[in-house]
Amino acid sequence: MSPGPKKVVVFDYGFGNIRSAERALTRAGADVEVTRDFDAAMNADGLLVPGVGAFAACMKGLTGARGDWIIDRRLSGGRPVMGICVGMQILFARGIEHGEETEGLGEWPGSVEPLQAEIVPHMGWNTVDAAPGSELFAGLDADARFYFVHSYAVQEWSFDTLNPAMTPPRVTWSTHGKPFVAAVENGPLWATQFHPEKSGDAGAQLLTNWIGTL
Repeated sequence: MSPGPKKVVVFDYGFGNIRSAERALTRAGADVEVTRDFDAAMNADGLLVPGVGAFAACMKGLTGARGDWIIDRRLSGGRPVMGICVGMQILFARGIEHGEETEGLGEWPGSVEPLQAEIVPHMGWNTVDAAPGSELFAGLDADARFYFVHSYAVQEWSFDTLNPAMTPPRVTWSTHGKPFVAAVENGPLWATQFHPEKSGDAGAQLLTNWIGTL
């Protein structure tokens, strides 16, 4: 008997396009539940962490729902987690908005800072420069376009603080004014700055790729 669909929890901590994420994951073949229930989030094959709005507000909502602890425990056990938009940004060390710094989850080094571009927010379709060997972008053309809505991003990436014995993360870039981190694949932790659930066929393929690794 073939195994059933992978169970994915969209973590509902009050921030993010949870219903569009739920629909997109369901179309990609997952068994999806939207919840902040601790046991469900811990036991799912995959945990998706959405996020929209301000970095500080998302961090406050996430910690209030014990999401920081859930993410840490899942990753410690090698259990997959995927962040989207601000759900990606909070995985970095810090966010700087309006001159105020907020501590992030610190899974990756780096600061989320205002985009350096003539037009902000960066809103609409853009291409990415996928990391060599990327599993997330497997099967997608180099000119595939993804939907972005953001005013902040990680624009500098350094491996200096990472364990040199570990395989370096695969970092995908895009450009709006200057280059910024568009996606990261790091063992069980993947994330995108863009919204795959709003990115048409390319986004559907990307979510299918993630589900296929669970």
